[in-house]
Amino acid sequence: MPTILITGAGRGIGLEFARQYGGDGWTVLATLRDPAKAESLLALEGHVAVMPLDVADPASVAILAERLGGTPIDLLINNAGVYGPRSTVLGELDYPAWQTVLTVNTLGPMRVTEAFLNHLRAGAQKKIVTVSSRMGSIAESSGGAYAYRSSKAAVNSVMKGLAAELAPEGFTVALFHPGWVRTDMGGPTAAVAPADSAAGMRAVIDRLGPADSGGFFDHDGTPIPW
Repeated sequence: MPTILITGAGRGIGLEFARQYGGDGWTVLATLRDPAKAESLLALEGHVAVMPLDVADPASVAILAERLGGTPIDLLINNAGVYGPRSTVLGELDYPAWQTVLTVNTLGPMRVTEAFLNHLRAGAQKKIVTVSSRMGSIAESSGGAYAYRSSKAAVNSVMKGLAAELAPEGFTVALFHPGWVRTDMGGPTAAVAPADSAAGMRAVIDRLGPADSGGFFDHDGTPIPW
């Protein structure tokens, strides 16, 4: 039975990943920042363990990594993320808020990956997936949303580098644009349901191998330009 660790699993796409992998018999290590908001996770069927994790807090990450010491993990999904300030009026940018977005969206996935690397080395699949965004594509950037765009462009670069470094060990590292999803971040008018986004990414993740490592994909598997 394979094991998956999901960050930001309390709602939206992360919750759907937990629901679908748990329903397919995986052991799911579902993490979220606030355990008091884990009602939806606790109601899921299957082998779903709910654990506290704040990807922006080094101590929180270290504590969970130690707690799970010796547990092989086949697949890590770095899903936790924030959008940050919606206003991007030049001359009024909120730099402390921008720093928070970078801490969560860029440093968080790398911090979690580094902390659980030995767990992943012990797993059979050795897959690391980060939920990024098409808004992090420099080729397709249309301006605005500076904090969010820069954080996703940066995490793309981080994971692309990690793919190269871990290639000799047989790892597969990939980034995904989940689509414009109907979540708290995407809003109620977004085009894609969380269940469809998660299912699409799962299908692609399942067929990814080391030759695909370092790729940036849409949720249907279409490559996205950097």
